[in-house]
Parts: sequence; C-alpha cells; structure tokens
Amino acid sequence: MEESFDLTAPALIFPGQQDPTSAYRVAYDLLVRRAPDQALEVLEPALAEDPTSTGLRTLRAWAYLIRVQLVRAEDELRSLAEERPDDDWVRFALGRALERQSRYVEALPHLRLAAAMSADPEHELAVLRVERLAGLI
Repeated sequence: MEESFDLTAPALIFPGQQDPTSAYRVAYDLLVRRAPDQALEVLEPALAEDPTSTGLRTLRAWAYLIRVQLVRAEDELRSLAEERPDDDWVRFALGRALERQSRYVEALPHLRLAAAMSADPEHELAVLRVERLAGLI
C-alpha cells in the first residue's frame, strides 16, 4: 500500500510582510549570511510594531556592528545592557563596539563581565587584548 504525502513550500516572506516573530527569524538568517542592510529592512517595520522587543533590538545592534555603525550599535547596546544586565552577548558586543572606537578603558568592564558570565575563551581573549591595547599589562 503506497502512502502519499503532500508537501508544501513555506510562503515567501518579503520585508514589511511579516510579524515580529518571523521578522526575527528572517533577520537572524540574513545576519548570519552577513547581509545587514537586508536585515535592517526586515527589522525596522517589525520594530515599528513592537519597539520594546529586546530580540529585535539585539539583532538591530548586530546589524549596526556589521555595518560598522559603531555609535548606533553602542547606543542600542547600552540601552539593552541597562534592561538586561545579565546578557553576556550584549555586554560582549558593547565592549567590542567601544574597543573598535579605541575606547579601551570603557570597553574593559563590559568585556570582563561577558567573560565572567560566559567563560567563553573568545571573551577572555578579548579582555587580554583590550588590556594590552589600554596599556594595562
């Protein structure tokens, strides 16, 4: 006896046509593929609908980092760090945004917190790198 299965392709999603949940998935996939401009096209309408979404705002900060819009990234990440002081990715990203602006002394507390919270070797190496750049070791 042969069984048949109906397979349907997922609907195409274009910027401005998705809800915040699908916007998150689409934007995340775009950022993984290093397409920050397209991710921002998806994120901005979703954030207009839900401006308090920390997930969407985190992705927007990531897009700003990729685009080297460091002041915008810093502003977004500072706001997120105030709301979620226990988020190690936000702390690390804020530290990196400050480091990339050569603001090493300001970057260190955020990088140290991220390293302590995550025990991630990449975070620990960032602390050492910035301590050297700041002339502390």
